[in-house]
Amino acid sequence: MLELQAEGCHNINFVTPEHVVPQVIEAVAIAAERGLRLPLVYNTSAYDSLDSLQILSGIIDIYMPDFKFWDGATSLRYVKAKDYPEAARRSICEMHRQVGVLKCDERGLAKRGVLVRHLVMPGDIAGTESIMRFLANEISRDTYVNVMSQYHPTGRVSGSEFREINRQISTAEYERALEAAHRAGLWRIEAERPRWRQ
Repeated sequence: MLELQAEGCHNINFVTPEHVVPQVIEAVAIAAERGLRLPLVYNTSAYDSLDSLQILSGIIDIYMPDFKFWDGATSLRYVKAKDYPEAARRSICEMHRQVGVLKCDERGLAKRGVLVRHLVMPGDIAGTESIMRFLANEISRDTYVNVMSQYHPTGRVSGSEFREINRQISTAEYERALEAAHRAGLWRIEAERPRWRQ
């Protein structure tokens, strides 16, 4: 972490770190004593335990959770975790309680808060509209949301079991996702330039 700071990095990003939270805390304490001053980012699927997140209160500056699926049956089918939507909602509420909405410095670099990512899926299987309503109504209309367009089928998706998601999303599907975010009352929306032609 100190080497990255010396090289000019803007933050320290822990990716899917729940299983090593105690080690992260120990390492950050040592680095802070030696001069670490960069924002700490917790980059996660949002399938986290409240115990882990509560231990991190006051340590993590920026939470960057995904919100993958709204519906438990859909989540069970695609990621084998029926309780994912409930866990994600609970986790994102706790993250927001700790650090609030995303705040940036004068250069536009994130300093503190929550940045939610949502991957638009074919046929709206992710439940985008419900997710956006939750973020606007249960978290904050000021929630910063990255609406991602880069879904690309690979691996087992190309077989017959998952044929409904064996394609990229269409321009219309992506535009509907952005409209759903706006309709929900969200305004801090990071839209991506689609990487497809249609």
